[in-house]
Amino acid sequence: MDEKTEELRDLFLDVTDDGTVTETQEETPGSLTDEQPEDERLDDVIDRMEERYAFETDWNHGEYRRLVRGFFDEESDAALAEELDADEGSVVRARMDLHLLRESDTEFPFELREFRRLRAEEEDVDLSEELDTDEATIERAICVTETQDEARTANDRFRDEFEEIVTDGELSSQLAGETREDGLKEATEGMENDLSM
Repeated sequence: MDEKTEELRDLFLDVTDDGTVTETQEETPGSLTDEQPEDERLDDVIDRMEERYAFETDWNHGEYRRLVRGFFDEESDAALAEELDADEGSVVRARMDLHLLRESDTEFPFELREFRRLRAEEEDVDLSEELDTDEATIERAICVTETQDEARTANDRFRDEFEEIVTDGELSSQLAGETREDGLKEATEGMENDLSM
């Protein structure tokens, strides 16, 4: 301790009744990563959806979580199917269960508005004949429009929640990495390297 620091210390001790010059360390504030783990948050949304809707897929939560992350990382259904050891049709169906629609899901050789109109008609309509397409395409259109309706009824809340959770997780990891990098840079700034090889 140099002379000036010693004088300041003595002055501080004179004006305070406390005999110590250091504060006890309080608990540090939390960080983004201290909140509920990402897996638990995703499971919570999946649980609520399973309670509310009749899922057509019977996957475990780990598979659904992987699907959610892959969807927002823009992985293809084929790539996800390979990783999850499932067929592509099951991946698409699971995405529909979770309201995770891709833009390409709504591409049909006919207008979906016209499909909806025909389907809503009271009289029996042969949709495949009316729209000049096969039954598989009609089934896919039914699945997509029903998923759109469910998602709209919920104001796309579940998709938004999934996106927020996955984005928060990525942001937390990025911020933690940047903080470590900045802290390391600061701690080593001005240090001399005296390495002999």
